[in-house]
Amino acid sequence: MATEADTLAYLRSTAAIRDRCGQLFDLACADQLSHFRCDLTRLTATADYVIQVIEANYPDWAVPFHSRWRHFESGDRDRLAHLSQQVGTIDPLEWARIQFDLAITSVLLDAGAGATWQFTEPGTDEVYQRSEGLAIASFYAFTAGTMSSDAQQPLQADAQGLQQFTPDRLAAAFQVSDRNPLVGLEGRAGLLQTLGRSLHRYPHLFGQERPRLGNLVDALLPQVVDQRLPATAVFDVVLEGLSDIWPGRVAIAQVNLGDVWPHPRLPDGGLGSQLVPFHKLSQWLTYSLLEPLQSLGITITDLDALTGLAEYRNGGLCVDLGLLQPKHAGVVSDRHLPGSEVIVEWRALTVVLLDQIAATIRQTRQQDATQLPLVKILEGGTWAAGRRIAAELRDGSPPLQIQSDGTVF
Repeated sequence: MATEADTLAYLRSTAAIRDRCGQLFDLACADQLSHFRCDLTRLTATADYVIQVIEANYPDWAVPFHSRWRHFESGDRDRLAHLSQQVGTIDPLEWARIQFDLAITSVLLDAGAGATWQFTEPGTDEVYQRSEGLAIASFYAFTAGTMSSDAQQPLQADAQGLQQFTPDRLAAAFQVSDRNPLVGLEGRAGLLQTLGRSLHRYPHLFGQERPRLGNLVDALLPQVVDQRLPATAVFDVVLEGLSDIWPGRVAIAQVNLGDVWPHPRLPDGGLGSQLVPFHKLSQWLTYSLLEPLQSLGITITDLDALTGLAEYRNGGLCVDLGLLQPKHAGVVSDRHLPGSEVIVEWRALTVVLLDQIAATIRQTRQQDATQLPLVKILEGGTWAAGRRIAAELRDGSPPLQIQSDGTVF
């Protein structure tokens, strides 16, 4: 029988994500789930739609990684390059730390903004919404020093600075008002405040004297061998370092599991056997930390050990193109909590279908996973295709209604 430690380690692995999602996928294919069925006859058409989107966005198929850095480039503006010019000559390791500080805080503020919130970029008349708006707002919040406790070192996110990031400070930085509401305002600020408090518990990751998110760079360097680092090594430290911040989640051995949810159709084989892990924000964050490491000359290996992201753009694509079919009206008419059976099914099936879409695209392109890893297909890709089909069919909102607290979606 598996121990608590064994179960915990398993549920915090990407292998467990694919395994548990695969179990629900098999049930869906046998039409044994309550809320969704799969129609794999739509797989080729879905892959073709994604290919069209990739070719529209990247005609030469030079697709970058799916990461937060793409959102910082919205409007054809390379904001990070501009920041680098402002900073001037700097130690490459410190520049990587700054990028970690920025990426981690920005990703944790990246849950769905809602359909009406928008952000006007300072010094311009350019208005951004949704993920791009959140990214650019968080970029300006970070560069203004709102996450640093040291006025002499504003470009950092340290423990004290994060604890001082109140909902009022977030609202001011993100231009929130009664006319410009942001979904999950309290939850977002609370997430960063909790993170600030938790940094002290992991001195081996964030530093002993002045804990800081960017010190994760230093924690990863000892794992680099011959200038190579597995993507899962980054994922592992992200999961460990952020495990305390997720509110009200399932725990094993008093360890918060984060983005892990029960589903009753999984066989009850003992501790944790009915739990489905996704670790969406942690994987999105992992993807977003790879490029700063690459800037240090580190080659990232085993990219496809990470999974597709179980979020509403990828999941919406599968529903809108008929790969996933709701089995009753309540799936699309009701609002669902992230831990509801409907949402767990939707997300689990999405993870498996993203792998199948990727495999179909590679087959069409006659490329392998090394040439066209999942992280590029997501960017090119399924996320953009999910947004496009949502705009074609609705107002850009996902096909399912999610009651979000700002910490999952």
